[in-house]
Amino acid sequence: MKQQLGQISILVNDYDEAIAFYSKTLGFELLEDTQLSETKRWVRVSPPGSTCHLLLAKAANDTQESQVGFQSGGRVFLFLYTDDFWRDYNIYTERGVEFIREPSEEEFGTVSVFKDLYGNLWDLIEPNK
Repeated sequence: MKQQLGQISILVNDYDEAIAFYSKTLGFELLEDTQLSETKRWVRVSPPGSTCHLLLAKAANDTQESQVGFQSGGRVFLFLYTDDFWRDYNIYTERGVEFIREPSEEEFGTVSVFKDLYGNLWDLIEPNK
């Protein structure tokens, strides 16, 4: 049996601000933005060439709103692999992305931790070949 993750849902406060951050700041592709109801949209973004997508899910109640930016309890939530760490690190830094851990060379590759617009933590990683 072959399986793979297709998409991961991430809670957001606002669809348009989330689309702007992920597409303009991180350079992700906007794959879909479909209106489902007066308040709900089906919004998918993805790093270029990735087969796994993010579903931007607007928080719909108090419980969900309290978890925006804290979906993994303060640990790194998502891992963004790149083929050129320093290119992406420099672009993101120029675009105002907050890195909370300085880049380091680890056994597995070059890595640094950044926050998305809501405070979720991401690893930016260029794996060793």
